[in-house]
Parts: sequence; structure tokens; C-alpha cells
Amino acid sequence: MSEALIDPSELAALNPADARRFADETILSVFKRLRADDPVHYTPESQYGPYWSLTKYDDIQAVDTNHEVFSSSAVVGGIMIEDAIFGDVDSDFFIQNFISMDPPNHAPQRKAVTNIVRPDSLMNFEQGIRARATKTLDELPIGEPFDWVDRVSIELTTQMLAVLFDFPFEERRRLTRWSDVATAEPDSPLIDGQEGRVRELMECLTYFKELREGRIGGSNFDLLTMLANSPDTRDQPDHEFLGNLLLLIVGGNDTTRNTMSGSINGFNQFPDQLAKIKVDPSRIASAVSEIIRWQTPLAYMRRTANSDLVIRGKTIRAGDKVVMWYYSGNRDEDVFENADVVDIDRKNVRRHLSFGFGIHRCLGMRLAELQLKVLWEEILKRWESIEIVEPPQRVLSSFVNGYSEMMVEIRPK
Repeated sequence: MSEALIDPSELAALNPADARRFADETILSVFKRLRADDPVHYTPESQYGPYWSLTKYDDIQAVDTNHEVFSSSAVVGGIMIEDAIFGDVDSDFFIQNFISMDPPNHAPQRKAVTNIVRPDSLMNFEQGIRARATKTLDELPIGEPFDWVDRVSIELTTQMLAVLFDFPFEERRRLTRWSDVATAEPDSPLIDGQEGRVRELMECLTYFKELREGRIGGSNFDLLTMLANSPDTRDQPDHEFLGNLLLLIVGGNDTTRNTMSGSINGFNQFPDQLAKIKVDPSRIASAVSEIIRWQTPLAYMRRTANSDLVIRGKTIRAGDKVVMWYYSGNRDEDVFENADVVDIDRKNVRRHLSFGFGIHRCLGMRLAELQLKVLWEEILKRWESIEIVEPPQRVLSSFVNGYSEMMVEIRPK
């Protein structure tokens, strides 16, 4: 959909959460129109019910850091637009994790796993990340098409997840599947409806409960051992254990996986930026931040208003859903000049919204950045370019802003 096709009479009913807009890559023009004409936008009817959309950077940041007025608790709906995707507190199926908790319950559960991303932990992980990247890249075909999403993005992130959980390495693709099931749209062909989602997530719970039994009292440095032995998580009910597992799986999968693919897409569209890091690889860290902004691997987070509040003259009522469109905020022209282009020399390159703000800021952001940095260091050692040879296929989701397939060919030096 181009900007010209959004008739003024249609603006009031516009539903930016239509997943088809993300799949066909027309959503950015919709966001641009909303930022200009209706930055605090109310959608009265949608498959998710009514909700508010915030599309300007400053408004998103203000709401994201105001957890007293804007709740992320699963009890009132959680962090996704669809309330019922993880059930409700009175249903047989209900999932809650620390990102869908408010203070004071949030901090202790988050703290239980923070050691995994301490600076010294990241240093210890780097050698393994490089070894896995080296092996994966060296096994790729040269001069013939292959799917970058499957062979590299999924493979490397799933290997990292297996290490983080000390998960059976030969079964690591189950982690990818559970991540996809957890974030799939209710009508996605990936799942057999909500019943199919529940069934597969219960399989995930059963699998991890069996693994957890062997970690109780253990001292290994992995996420499952941490959850099994922390005083704040070792006795948590199933709905919280599963919730935290899925949070860590999705967080470790989608953000890195889709930015790995997004970096290929970004450098194909803006090859002059790739040329810069070829000349000076020390700029890779800046390039990673810029690609994370440009891609925005998770398009939004949702909050629920605890009380009435006026934003830009619009009254948001207690109980209303509020969607913070990170993808739009990261393209806000008032914050990022020429926001639609990849520019690794941006002065505010680390100011992006992709990791959120406040108490729910992404726990694994430094690990994600490290994986992307190592990947591009290793790519630059090997090849002249990685060229997209067919239009990339996007994920049908308004939450996960990602790729299902990206056919590429490697060009040697």
C-alpha cells in the first residue's frame, strides 16, 4: 500500500497491525502517514479488538518507561496485541514471564538469569560464537543459490540457544520451532489454530521439566540451571516456568536471527555502507547498531493503561491496549535523519528503540550485538559480497518483523 492509497476517510479505521502489511513490506508507508497525521492513532475494530498505536519515538519512549501507568502484566493482557494468545488468568492455559510482569514481581525473576549476559560471560562466549560462525560459513556453497535464513540465521541462533540452555545439540531445531509457535499469528499456517499452539507449547514445557530435574543442585553456567536453582524461580508454577522459557527462547532467537538476515538485506540495498566496513572493519559495531535500528526485529510491544492519560490531545482510558510501534519509532524523521536508509555513520546510531527502554529493556541485547559483530567479522574475511537473488519472503506477522526465506549467492573475492 502506498501513501497515496490511504484515503483520508480511511485513516480513522486504519489497522496497522494487519500482518499482511508486514509480509508485503507496505507497513512503513502506513507508519509514515500515521506519524505525520495521527501519531496517537485509535483502531476501533480489528481481529485483536480496539487498540491505540503510538508511532512517534518520544511517545513510545515515554510509555515504555512509565510502568506505573502502562502495565505489561499478562493478567491484564501482556505484551502482544492478542489477549488470548497466551490465555488469561482464569483459563486452563495461561502463560506469564518476567517481561509480562510489573514491579515488584518482575525484577527478581529477571535477576535470576542476568549473570548469563555479564560482561565477563560475554567474553567467555565469544570464542564459541566465532568457532560456530566459522564452521557454518565454511560449509556454505560458493556461486550457487541457498537460503540464508535456514543455513545461517536460524542455524547460528539455534546453536547459540542450545549452548545457553545446555540443550541437546542434535535436537536444537526444536527451539526454533517453539519460538515460531509462540509468536505465530492466531490464523498463521505455522500452527493448527490455538489448540495446536497450546499442544506444542505443552510439549515444550514437558521436555524442559524433564531437563530441569537433572539441573537441580547443579552448578553449570546455563539458563536452565539458573532457573532451576534461583530462589526466585526454582519453585515457580508451570505457567511461569514455561513463560520464562519462551521469553528466553524467543528473545534469543527472533532478534538475532532476523537481524542476521536483515543485515544481508540492508547491505544489498545500500552497498556503499558495506564498502565502508570493508575498508575499515572497526566500524562493524556501528553497522550492527544501525542494522538493528533499520530492521527492528520485533515490531512492537503492547501495554495496558492502568489509568486515564492524555497523549497529544488523545485520551487513553484505563484498560485500553496501547501498542508501541518500535518499527515506526526507529524510522521517525524527527530523531533519525534519512531514517529509511542504512547509515552506519549516524551520530545517534545506538539510540534505536529495538531493545526497548526502562525495566523491560532487552536482557540479551549485548549478546545479540556480539553475535552479529562476529558474524560480519568472519564474512569480511572470506567473500566479496552476498547477493540476494530472489525477493526475500517475509514472516506473516505484525510482531516478528522477519524473513522466512532469503535466497542468496556468495561472490568470492
